[in-house]
Amino acid sequence: MKALISPNEIAYSYEGTPLGERIAQVSDSEFPIAPPLFWTDCPDDCVADLWYYLNGQCLPKPLPPEPEPQE
Repeated sequence: MKALISPNEIAYSYEGTPLGERIAQVSDSEFPIAPPLFWTDCPDDCVADLWYYLNGQCLPKPLPPEPEPQE
């Protein structure tokens, strides 16, 4: 699988913490793109906007926090 990285966009955690660069799209194969976008290999379970790119790795975003129990 290939991940399309958008280095001008930051991916954030649910708390608003910057994580890395946004993965804009995941594809079986590369297609022509315009700079500064670039392709990189990614795991088969990678999902655009649910994963991010940091230091040469595609990583899943942390899960959202559990809702507080209602009394």
